[in-house]
Amino acid sequence: MAAKKKKTQSKSTSKTTSKLRSKSSATSKKTPAKAAKTSRAKVLTAKVSRRTVVPAPLSPSEAQAQLRSLAMNLWWTWNEIAQRPFVALDPVVWNATKHSPLSVLAHTGPATLAAACEEPGFRLALADARAALAAEMARKTWWDDECAKANPNACIAYFCSEYALHESIQQYSGGLGVLAGDHLKSASDLGVPLVAIGLYYRHGYYIQQFADDGSTKVLYPVYDRNTMPISDTGIAIEVPVGASTVRAKVLRMDVGRTRVFLLDADLAENAPEDRLLTEGLYKGEPLLRMRQQVLLGVGGMLALRALGIAPSKIHLNEGHAAFAAIEMLAEFRASGMAHDAAVKAVRARTVFTTHTPVAAGHDRYGVDMVCDGLARTLAKGGITRAELESLSRESPADAKEPVCMTIVCLRLADRINGVAKLHGEVSREMWMKAYGAKKAKDVPIGHVTNGIHMATWLDPRAVKFWKDECGFDAIAPTARNRGWKRAASADPAAFWAMRGSLRASVVRFARERLVRAAQRRGESPAVLDEFANILDPHALTIGFARRFATYKRAPLVFTDIDRLARIIGDAKRPVQFVFAGKAHPRDTGGQAYAKTIFEMTRHPKLRGKVVLIEEYDMEVGRALVSGCDVWLNNPIRPHEASGTSGMKAPPHGGINCSILDGWWPEGFDGTNGWAIGKADDGAFNEADAHGAGVARDLRDAESLYELLEKKLVPEFYARGRDGVPHKWIKRALASASTIPDVFSTHRMVSEYALKAYV
Repeated sequence: MAAKKKKTQSKSTSKTTSKLRSKSSATSKKTPAKAAKTSRAKVLTAKVSRRTVVPAPLSPSEAQAQLRSLAMNLWWTWNEIAQRPFVALDPVVWNATKHSPLSVLAHTGPATLAAACEEPGFRLALADARAALAAEMARKTWWDDECAKANPNACIAYFCSEYALHESIQQYSGGLGVLAGDHLKSASDLGVPLVAIGLYYRHGYYIQQFADDGSTKVLYPVYDRNTMPISDTGIAIEVPVGASTVRAKVLRMDVGRTRVFLLDADLAENAPEDRLLTEGLYKGEPLLRMRQQVLLGVGGMLALRALGIAPSKIHLNEGHAAFAAIEMLAEFRASGMAHDAAVKAVRARTVFTTHTPVAAGHDRYGVDMVCDGLARTLAKGGITRAELESLSRESPADAKEPVCMTIVCLRLADRINGVAKLHGEVSREMWMKAYGAKKAKDVPIGHVTNGIHMATWLDPRAVKFWKDECGFDAIAPTARNRGWKRAASADPAAFWAMRGSLRASVVRFARERLVRAAQRRGESPAVLDEFANILDPHALTIGFARRFATYKRAPLVFTDIDRLARIIGDAKRPVQFVFAGKAHPRDTGGQAYAKTIFEMTRHPKLRGKVVLIEEYDMEVGRALVSGCDVWLNNPIRPHEASGTSGMKAPPHGGINCSILDGWWPEGFDGTNGWAIGKADDGAFNEADAHGAGVARDLRDAESLYELLEKKLVPEFYARGRDGVPHKWIKRALASASTIPDVFSTHRMVSEYALKAYV
């Protein structure tokens, strides 16, 4: 047995260079604690060796100007080196303001700034950050090498209703915004000439709190724009929205190389109902929502014109921005083009990504409402009501059919895609009628599977681990990162030490958040002490964090409480769950799910082993995907178009346990995670809540329990003599070596660039 094990180790080691072989061999002899100590020593040595030349003293006013300049480019959101000087300036304020550089500056008095300028470490951090940003902006990019010469005038205008760029910039609600934010960052890293268009929301989405009974409290704060890296371009446009002429400021954010332009209609000169257009995200009745979309689409195109930007392509990320294509059509028609020729010209310049695999999830409005909202845009282009109907209905002759924003995009885009292979299949079946197709394969909808922006989501400790142990840059600005294949050869002891560090961090994070929420509810010192010591940093930790839409079935694991209690209550093999998520303010079903989970955290059989963190945002997401050992995902197939949260666990050594929905059928190979149940193409009938839906839930819950009992828990606690779970680690490293390279926005954006943008 020993000889066989030695032979296997030798075979695995031969895959790496001799330098890595000697390093791996030396590290494998260490205990996890010694490996972690060695890793910390390497970090310290690297910092000391780098800091050889201390920058010359600078005045507080010079430091203020340099810090503000650094803060105004959101490159800092995915580059720790650019965050460092703000942390050094005031770590307490940094953490208290959701890591907002401009808030740190606003709270820093002259004395504090002067004292910081006397510190060599602060001056080094600031100089390093500025030098790193300058080097990045001067770097030759993937686009320069692959596309620029053949496409010197390319400019892509990307439209989306929300952007998740950082937790301190609350302009997003969930996955659509996260995907859009990651898209912009990868466009910057790869050098793709892209500008983005959106709306600026005065109070963003909403702040979530849980009352003492677990019900959701919805708070609408008014954010101070001065604490956000947003500048005023000095340009204002007038947008025809129904009978109103809405004046909107054009604001700007810089995301590395990518420019983002946001429209703000909350101006004194606008009527009260028009100021509401940019009050908040996804608020109000259909009329308000439709008018917001006129501002986004028509206003976005007018803003580009006012800025002197002539896009070669527009990319509509979901149907909310469909009216951008209508405005382009009106311009072509106004220039003298015939209708069919104008439609063809718009199609040649338009890319559309659909994200919704459920028919009810696509925005639909009455024809009269849309004709009123677009009246002057339609009149400008001489677009008749009949022509609008032909562009916005599955069956143009059906007088009862409303305008569908997705149909507008399908009619006016040449390149159309879903966001995963399965979602592409579902979309082709969903829209057969719109194309008059008898077979789904004849519907011209493809797929570009979503990904994640690695540098945004990957913990710096993981970046360093893969560099030190496997010799590759996990956040390299390349379309593909083949280095991830080397992850399979990582030393088990060193890997387990990293996982221990990340797991301990998520436990600390959860404790801090739970104590904070308990203090707000006025809990007793005994309860605060309980939360301050809740969870076990050595226990198998399973995470579930996403939008609390009902189809995602957040409470599925609580189907059989007694069985779950037996699984998590084993003192020798403890298991714990960390939940987080938000439901739409009007989604009473999703809020009921959140309340159920809140109640489970207080259940006598589960207390201390199940926690729910309120106010799900990017910071919570980063903490959970990095620290949890298992990422749980159990939607109703095929309702999950893609999902990206599960893509963020593997580069941290986490493992997915998921329904075969969204991206997971493409990512799962049998060795790199677990599949709950089997692929089932049947759609869930929400009206049959006590029939097929219940049976499906019971079947999937049974599969999940069996996986926990027979696979997950036994593998995690099957330790070798060195205290390391080798079978578990083999699966985790298989996950890391097969998933991050493919499921990244660098790959995704390069795919859009080569297939749709040029």
